[in-house]
Amino acid sequence: MKLLAVVAFVACVGSVLALWPLPRSLETGSTALKLAPAFDIHLNIAHPPSDLESAVSRTKSFLKDDKLGRLVVGRGASDATAAQHAKTLHTLELSLGHGAPVRSITDEARLTIGTRSEGYTLHIPADGSTATLSANSTLGLFRGLTTFEQLWYAYSGQVYTIEAPISIADSPAYPFRGFMLDTSRNYFPVSDIKRTLDAMSWVKMSQFHWHVVDSQSFPLEVPGFTELASKGAYSPTMVYSPSDVQEIVSYAGARGIDVMVEIDTPGHTAIISAAYPEHIACPEASPWSTFANEPPAGQLRLASPATTNFTADLLAAVARMFPSSIMSTGGDELNTECYAQDPKTQADLKATGRTLEQALDVFTRTTHAAIRAEGKTPAVWEEMVLDHNVTLSNDTVVLVWISSANAAAVAAKNFRLVHGPSDYFYLDCGAGEWIGDDVANSWCDPFKTWQKSYTFDPLANISESQAHLVLGGEQLLWTEQSGPENLDSIVWPRAASSAEVFWTGPRGNLSTALPRLHDLAFRMRQRGVKAIQLQPMWCALRPGKCNIDS
Repeated sequence: MKLLAVVAFVACVGSVLALWPLPRSLETGSTALKLAPAFDIHLNIAHPPSDLESAVSRTKSFLKDDKLGRLVVGRGASDATAAQHAKTLHTLELSLGHGAPVRSITDEARLTIGTRSEGYTLHIPADGSTATLSANSTLGLFRGLTTFEQLWYAYSGQVYTIEAPISIADSPAYPFRGFMLDTSRNYFPVSDIKRTLDAMSWVKMSQFHWHVVDSQSFPLEVPGFTELASKGAYSPTMVYSPSDVQEIVSYAGARGIDVMVEIDTPGHTAIISAAYPEHIACPEASPWSTFANEPPAGQLRLASPATTNFTADLLAAVARMFPSSIMSTGGDELNTECYAQDPKTQADLKATGRTLEQALDVFTRTTHAAIRAEGKTPAVWEEMVLDHNVTLSNDTVVLVWISSANAAAVAAKNFRLVHGPSDYFYLDCGAGEWIGDDVANSWCDPFKTWQKSYTFDPLANISESQAHLVLGGEQLLWTEQSGPENLDSIVWPRAASSAEVFWTGPRGNLSTALPRLHDLAFRMRQRGVKAIQLQPMWCALRPGKCNIDS
């Protein structure tokens, strides 16, 4: 995998407000061009896959229904004359490169991380002749369609651009561009997840990290382990059935997104005691703060051979539900006091002559072998590499979350890593403490602004020889204080900031990024995603006027 540390722009892009993420190579002109009322998209591909045809249909619908006025005073009134007399674009033609395989977007999106082809080239002439979009995969064509959609504004019934001709050559800097959603602490209906996947696709995100279960609830119905959901979900209506999972992963795949499920083990598993109490140490022990990082307490009895085998079987069953080649087994925030005070764990350690760390190693090797047998590469939280002495295969993916400073230590151990540091990418921070009798700030306050995450450098303190280990990054929403009611507003458009960092590359300009992010948020709202306002609308219509030095 070749990562470009420096992004070179071959033209001034300050006036291209709509594009997010910014293409890695972009040339624009200053000529108006309008879409024909009967504008169409032609697939110059024999036997195009159905999800590509569906993507084309969605693009045509967006071009018709976005009706986004340009974010300037007058909302495009000053463009009316130029648009009225502009040349008319009738057709966009899509094609694959010579010899490129014709696979579905879904199949392309699920290829092993680092092997996916997402690049594309887009040319829109100023004279109204056919525009062309080409790529070496249907996934690349889909990424190009999302760019094409963002180029157009509407005024007085006319869809137009004022920057033709447009020439773009684009591809991602990093393959893993993700968003994590926790659906255990609070439940999110399938419709909310699908809407989130839509928004992710518009900014070219590639990975949905689904933290589906945790100590608070087990909403996933797993074949062979159905009591976990029947006894561990908040209610029978708050369960993801196998058909729900299939619907979500299919919906994601058709939008160029791979779904990495996480079953966090051996910690964060208290709810399993509702169905299988024999496998959980210190379930709901009090005070919870002694035995866990947050309530309720409870962890898998990792020293027990029966529990280890039970967990391996459970993880294998979950692995069979998800087509992705990667699956997270968690491994964070293991509480040793829970095991120190659990007679069963102490008896198992004594019987085997192992230390807790040695038992954790056996547990990890056994559970990872189980998901590898199902074709999965394990992902783990950073503690499994930095805090514990366990055996991990070198292809294991490590999720860095505690601090951005820890990525260098993971890279130094020669593990591939995904950035998700709490000091940049935790979307839940900033709402204060949620513990009932505590008036303090939360552990990860303050609020992580889009500006903060946009300044993230994926290669900070990582040597040139280790740069290839960085797969990308993700923004995360832990949902102690979130639910369907505020999902859109707490995620969007902030999460788009990292999408650009990991697509275009770091060191973007905050001043020129803000008008484009405004544009994205306005377009999201036009499409039914309730992204929050970033500034008063007066500022959004006057780029730069609300900067501190204006």
